Amino acid sequence: MGLFTKRIGPVFFKESNSAQIFINRMQELQQRATGELKQKIEKQINLAKYGAIGEQNIAFELQNSGMDMYVLHDIYLEAGGLTAQIDYIVITRQSIYVIECKNLIGNIEIDNAGAFIRSYEMYGRRIKEGIYSPITQNQRHLQVLKAVRLSAKTNFLTKMLFEKNFADTYKSIVVLANPKTYLNAKFAKKEIKEQVIRADQLITYIRNNDAKQAAQCANMSNNEMLELAQFYLAHDNPQRSDYARKYEEMLMEINGQQQQQYVQYSKPEQSPVISATQVKTNLATSGNREDLVQKLKAFRLEQSRKENIKPYYIFNDAQMNDLLDKNPRDRQEMLKVSGFGTVKVEKYGDIILQILHG
Repeated sequence: MGLFTKRIGPVFFKESNSAQIFINRMQELQQRATGELKQKIEKQINLAKYGAIGEQNIAFELQNSGMDMYVLHDIYLEAGGLTAQIDYIVITRQSIYVIECKNLIGNIEIDNAGAFIRSYEMYGRRIKEGIYSPITQNQRHLQVLKAVRLSAKTNFLTKMLFEKNFADTYKSIVVLANPKTYLNAKFAKKEIKEQVIRADQLITYIRNNDAKQAAQCANMSNNEMLELAQFYLAHDNPQRSDYARKYEEMLMEINGQQQQQYVQYSKPEQSPVISATQVKTNLATSGNREDLVQKLKAFRLEQSRKENIKPYYIFNDAQMNDLLDKNPRDRQEMLKVSGFGTVKVEKYGDIILQILHG
C-alpha cells in the first residue's frame, strides 16, 4: 500500500437481510400447514437459520480483519443463461475473493479424488454420506462472474488481459463456518486443499494471498476498488427463483385455494405473497409508472454525469423496477429494494423518495 493511500478498512458495500425474510415467510407458512408439509417447512427453516449463522460467522471475521476491503453479500448474477448466487464477494487491493459459505453439521473429509464426505451422528446413528462438491459449485460461480465482467469490456486488448489474469486475480474459497467442524484433507490434492478453509483461517488466508500478489502486481486504488464493487452491485439481479413459493403452492393445493398472487424478492428460491396493502400501493402508482420511470432515468443520468460514473452504478433497470414494485415510503423500506444498501440509500435515498412521492 502506498505511503499516502487512505485507509478505508472493511466496508460492507452490500449487506443482506434476505435470509431472515425467507425464514419469516416460511414461519408464516408453517403456522398454516399441517402434517408432512409442516415438517418439510420446519426442515427448511432450520437449514436457513443454520446457513444464516454461518454467513454471520464469516461477516464477523471480515468486519474484524482491519484490512482495506469492500464486501458484497448475497450477490445474484446472470450471464448467458447461467446464474450464480454468491455468498460473498470480497474486494481487496490485490485480489477478488469469491466465497462459498458452508455451515455443515458434522465433519468433512476430502479424498484423493476430490470427493467431499460428511460424517455426523443423528438419533444415535453414525451417518457417512457424500455431498456435492462446493468447489465445483463455486467454480461455476466464478465462470458466471467472469462472463458478467467480460461483457462490460469493449476493447479487445483489455478483454485479453482480463482473461489472462483472471485466475490469478479472482480466488475461489470454500469456507467451513461451523467452528465444531473437523476438516480432514490429508489425502486431498494440493489445489483442493488450498480452496477449503475454516472461518477462523479466512483472514490469514486473505493476508497471505494478498502478500504474494503484492509482489507481482500493483495495488488497486480506493477508486478502483470502489468502482469494481459498484459494478457487481449494479449487476445484482433482484429477480430470484422462488423456493418459498413451492411450499405456498403445496399449501394452496391442500386448502383448495387456486387463485393467489405472488411477488419475487431477493434471495435464491424465495417469494412472498402480495399483501392487500401492497396491492393498493401498486394500484395507486400504476397510472404514473411510466412517468416515474422517465424521472428516475433522468435523475440517474444527471447523477452519473456529476460523479463521472456509468448510470447503472446508480441503479440498473432491474433495480429500478424493483424500486417501483416495492414503492418504499422511507429509507428503512428502501433498504429492502435490491441493490440499495446503506451507502446508496444514504447517498440517494431522499432524492429518490422525493421523485416517487413528491
